[in-house]
Order: sequence, then C-alpha cells, then structure tokens
Amino acid sequence: MPNNIQTLALSTDDPRLLEELYRAALRRGEADAFAMAMRTRYERAPEHPLYAAWYYRLQDRATERDAEGSARTAWRAALPLALLNGLMFALLANDRFVFADGLPYLLLFWSPLVALLVGLYLLREYPSARGRMLPALGSVMAVSAYVLTLSRWRTGETYRTLMVVHLPLLAWLGMGLGLLGWRSSARERFAALIKTLEIVLTGGVFGAGMAAFAIITVGLFAALGVDLPEWALQTLFAGGAGAVPVIAVAVAFQPQRSMLAQRFDQGLGRLVPILMRLLLPLTLLVLVIYLCFIPFNFMGPFRQRDLLIVYNIMLFAVMALLVGATPVREDDLPMRYHVWLRAALRAVAGLSVVIGLYALAAVLYRTWFGGLTPNRFAVIGWNMINIGLLIALLFQQWRTDAQAWIVAFQRIVSIALVIYGAWTLVLVLAIPWLFRTA
Repeated sequence: MPNNIQTLALSTDDPRLLEELYRAALRRGEADAFAMAMRTRYERAPEHPLYAAWYYRLQDRATERDAEGSARTAWRAALPLALLNGLMFALLANDRFVFADGLPYLLLFWSPLVALLVGLYLLREYPSARGRMLPALGSVMAVSAYVLTLSRWRTGETYRTLMVVHLPLLAWLGMGLGLLGWRSSARERFAALIKTLEIVLTGGVFGAGMAAFAIITVGLFAALGVDLPEWALQTLFAGGAGAVPVIAVAVAFQPQRSMLAQRFDQGLGRLVPILMRLLLPLTLLVLVIYLCFIPFNFMGPFRQRDLLIVYNIMLFAVMALLVGATPVREDDLPMRYHVWLRAALRAVAGLSVVIGLYALAAVLYRTWFGGLTPNRFAVIGWNMINIGLLIALLFQQWRTDAQAWIVAFQRIVSIALVIYGAWTLVLVLAIPWLFRTA
C-alpha cells in the first residue's frame, strides 16, 4: 500500500500543499516516495507545467545528491570478480565440457555466468538493491539450470541452438529487473537500454585490447619456436573474454548513482547517440533502395532460409537503432533538431514495418508448406512482436504532439521490454514440451 505522502502527492494540484508535502517527506525520510508520485504524474501528463517543474526539480536534486557520491571505478571489487569470471570461462572452454553434438557449454552458458559475476559486483557496490537483485539472480540461475538439465537429457541440437541466442537476452532482462525493479518508470528503463549500449561499446574496446594482447603473446612465443599449451591458449582467449564484461560494467556504470543520474554525455556514452543518429539517414537510404529491389527477387525469402534470418536480425537492429538515436531527456538534444530526428525515426520505422511484413509472409508461407518447427515458431513470434511494436510506435507518434514525443516513444520501449521478456521465457520453457524432437 502506498504511504500517505505518496497518496496525497498523487491527489492534489495545490502548489502550496505539494511544497508542504515535500518538506514533510524530507523530514520523515520519504522523499523517494514523493519523487515517485510526481514522476508518475509527469509521465502521465508531461505537458502539465506543475508536474514538469517538480519532475525537473527533483531530477536535479537527485543528480546533485548522486554526484556527491563517489564516481570512482571500484577496481577492488571489479578486478577479482573479472578474474574469477575469466577463470570460469577458461575452464568451460576445455574440450571436456561439450554436449553430444559438440556444442561447448561455454557458448550456451556464458551469459548466466556473466550475470552472476556482474550481479555480485552490483550487490557489493549497490547493497540497497539486494531485495530485487537476489531474486532476479536466483531466477536467472534457476532458468539456466532448467536449460542445462533439458539440454543434457531431453532436447536436441535445435533447442540448444535457440538457447544460445535467447539465454543471453533472458539473463540481461533478469539483471535489468533486479537493478530497476517492477515499479521503475519508462524513462528509467529507457536509460538502462542506453547505458547497456554504452557498456557493450566499452566491452568492445576492452575486448579488442584483450584480443590484441593474446595474439601478440602467441606471436612472440611462436617466433621463438614455442607452441603454447592448450590451457594457456584457453586462458588467454577465453579467460580474457570472460574478464571483459565485468570490467566494462565497472567502467561504464556507477552503481552509487540512480539510473537517471548516470552520465550519458561523457566518454564512450557520448558516442552512442551520435553514432546512431549518423546511421539513421544511411539506414533510411538502404531501406528505400532495398524496397526498390524486392520486386526483382520477390520469391527469394520464400525459398531461402538464410534471408529470413537476415530479416529477423534487421528488425532487432532497427529497434536498437531507434532506441540509441532517441535522447533520454528532452534537453539532451537541441529542440531545433527534434523535428528532424522524429521524422527520421518514423520513416525508418515505417519502412521496417513494410519489410517486416514481407518477411513474415515468407516465413508463414514456408511454415504452411514445410510445417511448424521450433525455429519457425520462434521467428514468427519475434517478427510479429517487432512489427507490432513498430506499428504501435508509429500510431503513438501520430497521436502525440511534438512536446511529448520522447515520453511516448519511451513508453513503447518500456512495453517492448516486458513483451520481450515474456516471449523469451515462453521459448526457453515451452519449446522442449511443444516440440518433442527439438
């Protein structure tokens, strides 16, 4: 049940009473409840000047409070966990840890290991999230154990191949739920997505450095006529790859700050929106050219399975592009550019819907004549979800005015995360029982 402060803050528009409620909340240590109420009211009616004033006042205060905390990288906590994750990666890279079809355990279960070690790091640096993080980590580990059990004794190669793609998504969503909680706002979830893109970019930089170090090390010993043993190669390559995710999170994410108080305008985080916005016109051009070429090879996706895989990846790439190009806050981008960015986002989304429907028709055609398989079941679901979300995004943007388009976009993205999580869970848990030969 919400407390009295939160209830009153949700029920009055009297500026004097709201100020008194806020001061009372500060005295009682319930400022977070008041802030949550005003944030909810702002997101429901962002054009209301009173709600907007309180939202930005409280946001500025949260940012200042978080900035007072340490922004250092917690190397003493991160490095041991990164080394431990690297060691586990190196051990699982051994040839003994493979399934009957030759699929390495590491390829299937690297994401739960990363979730576990990153979760331990966040618990160490962000103890107030334990009430959410521990159940989330427990759920990820339980689902991973379920996949391992069925992969060893019931399912076949198809299920394991699908899990290589879907288990990382489920682990990431579980970590996000543990960090933010069910009651997080659409803007917080959107900010978490942007921060994820920054972490991936940071991990790519560290990963490239680790790979270069490993290659140089092997080359130097080869020049001396020394062939490194297999365990050393596993430590260099698999172990180095395992250390990267924990280090990337420690460098790019500051657990002492709330999600909305994270820095998005420094370092590699600043490159994410710039890169995505530069790619928008190029993507739009490619989509237009591709649509022009479809009539000349119309039946290609109906006959070639590989083209359908490309289309499915394209829809996810478009979703990532739209998210990365959209600012977290309205003032993160000068207002004079909003109209052009919004138009480009709608154009890319609209063209992607057309190509997505074309791909969906192709996979339905193949299913009609070839039967429903686990792969087609998953692809049909993902295509329908992404196409539906893009259509909802376009409809929402058509209904929303220029002042509230970012909030409307972030609401769609927030809904998308819930749908992604639900469908991924269905695929992970149900495929072995829906398709006995998978």
